[in-house]
Amino acid sequence: MRTLVGRGRSDAEIVADLFISVATVKAHMTRLLAKLDARDRVQLVIIAYDEGLVSPPR
Repeated sequence: MRTLVGRGRSDAEIVADLFISVATVKAHMTRLLAKLDARDRVQLVIIAYDEGLVSPPR
């Protein structure tokens, strides 16, 4: 899921990709934000790039 968030996917796109509920995505997002001490999704994307979880599109 970190990679999908890092690629800027919306909750709906993550639900479709992983076949999980919106509630599950929201729960995971809440945990990711807390665990990484991020204030929002944008900061999660920046962290994903900094950690090498995703790379810029070509």
